Amino acid sequence: MRIVILDSFAADQGDPTYTWEGLRALGELTVHPRSHEDQLVELARGATAILTNKVEIRGELFEMLPEIRYVGVLATGTNIVDLESARAHGVAVTNVPGYATDAVAQATWALILHLTHNVAAHDRAVKAGRWASSPDFCFFEQPLVELAGKTMAIVGAGSIGSAVARIAEAFGMHVLRAAVPGAPARSGVSRVRLTEALAEADVVSLHCPLTPLTRGLVDATFLRAMKPKAILINTGRGPLINEADLRAALAAGRLGGVGLDVLAAEPPPADHPLLDARAPWASRVVVTPHIGWGTMEARRRLEQAVTRNLQAFIAGERLNRVD
Repeated sequence: MRIVILDSFAADQGDPTYTWEGLRALGELTVHPRSHEDQLVELARGATAILTNKVEIRGELFEMLPEIRYVGVLATGTNIVDLESARAHGVAVTNVPGYATDAVAQATWALILHLTHNVAAHDRAVKAGRWASSPDFCFFEQPLVELAGKTMAIVGAGSIGSAVARIAEAFGMHVLRAAVPGAPARSGVSRVRLTEALAEADVVSLHCPLTPLTRGLVDATFLRAMKPKAILINTGRGPLINEADLRAALAAGRLGGVGLDVLAAEPPPADHPLLDARAPWASRVVVTPHIGWGTMEARRRLEQAVTRNLQAFIAGERLNRVD
């Protein structure tokens, strides 16, 4: 079996110790750090199995390369694969659910704690000599916010949202699990109406999947429903937020802080307004480059799960199949 990874770099970061040894044991493995759309046919030619993280797999690829029988997504989201076409061509598609739950929950709280305490700014000020020259024993770069007693709205009560909620409760916060458009009811999970949750929440954190019903969920109406000084966090998918509406809300002085690990376009354009360090709202916005999923531990779990998925396919078994 010939196996081709189309974009390995996000997971392995070029680390020579990250060898994909499990996949190598299953066949002839070719690893490409990155691939461009116009290279796909040539790179995938002759492969039975292709693996992709963010390289889009369209239906025409199955037409041109009928030898492809398996697509493994090196992530949880599957919107980059034309699933309808895969089914029509009898191509198995798998994903890796749950491997980054703890990593993303941790990243979510890193953003929240940055916005409430900004440890990095205080550290920079101390190292610049401000504490040594201060007439007082302390100084504050911003008003600090205590989380205990505050309310957090979780938008998306899956494994990551549930992990974030557990941490919130450990901080002494009251957690509201907000109803998400199109989400099925889950046994044992009590949800409140989204507008009610937004009106009460001091922190709103997005963990719902990107679907036609949730694309642009955070729009002007959503933002107006939030408390004026609430914190908004997105470690889910960038297109959950209408970025023009978010910029307008920030320009109007709304929101106490915004923490984003994802944007609608990744990588973003250099002139993306939310990245403008000169903007009057810049101190209230922190953006990280889609790192929430990427702890070393999560990346190792990803590699192991990808291998198990392909092993199951070879054995004629269904594991993490989404086709």
